Amino acid sequence: MHLDTTLDFDPTGRWDAAAQAEADGYSAAWVTEVGHDPLAMLAGAAGRTTTLALGTSIVVAFGRSPLITATLANDVQILSQGRLLLGLGSQIKPHIEKRYSMPWSRPAARMREYVLALRAIWSAWNDGAALNFRGEFYRHTLMTPFFSPAPHAYGAPKVFVAAVGEAMTEVAGEVADGLLVHPFTTVAYLRDVTLPALERGLARAGRTRDEIEISLSGFVASTEAGGREDVRRAVRDQIAFYASTPAYRGVLASIGRDELQVPLAALARRGAWAEMGALIDDEILDAVAVPGEPAAAAAAILQRFGALVDRFSVYPLPEMSPATRRQILEGSRAW
Repeated sequence: MHLDTTLDFDPTGRWDAAAQAEADGYSAAWVTEVGHDPLAMLAGAAGRTTTLALGTSIVVAFGRSPLITATLANDVQILSQGRLLLGLGSQIKPHIEKRYSMPWSRPAARMREYVLALRAIWSAWNDGAALNFRGEFYRHTLMTPFFSPAPHAYGAPKVFVAAVGEAMTEVAGEVADGLLVHPFTTVAYLRDVTLPALERGLARAGRTRDEIEISLSGFVASTEAGGREDVRRAVRDQIAFYASTPAYRGVLASIGRDELQVPLAALARRGAWAEMGALIDDEILDAVAVPGEPAAAAAAILQRFGALVDRFSVYPLPEMSPATRRQILEGSRAW
């Protein structure tokens, strides 16, 4: 199992954090689409690194046409010399319609077609294939030499699909190179829901488990030196935020606590964000997040997820100190 990390936006443009992540020995660095474009960020990070894989977790696919995503991803693939891991996510209906002003319908079917459209566009550029993609949601049938980037030696980037529900997980198994597991998950949900759905998608495409990578940005609720509870409190708050979403109720159900989704959703509708974390008791916290002291966290991560996922990164929380992250990294060298 690989240990990855995350990068924040660097307003200086120096991307020292990316260079440091590579020097530290992380396998990949991921960026999120929160306030800044993740592919633009990775274009900057590519210039300060040579071996570090660079991933988006996520690009909001339905907020962009496949051609826009294909173009930006192709540029980053060239700049990074083939190190891009293009993570795509659907977001949810209110954000797509009200924030991005884009259409929403049948997200799993739309995502499947989106990935296939990307591959058709990249094939037109790199292999000289005629662009003639005609789908239910997307149509790309025009590509003239003037607008085509030149072929390059690095090929198409690997595509990861973010999924929680079974339908989207099946899509990842069918058409993607990787699955991005949502941070709000449990071992039971991974074992009993996610992996069987992934296998169904793989089987549909005649593929096997070794043809896809599973990546998890997971919670680590480590109590820091001096008995500080800042990290555990922050994890409770984040779990409560995710658990208030009806689409994620199945994760709570995997540990027999699905009744909690209703009061959490009611608090979210009222905007009572500060009250929600108090509903996440130790049973839920320890089922979703890896507990323990920082020095033992890496071993606990491997024990919990080593047989289930291929890549793990610690969910980024400002409350977690650099010293704790360093201890986890050092412990992971035994993996």
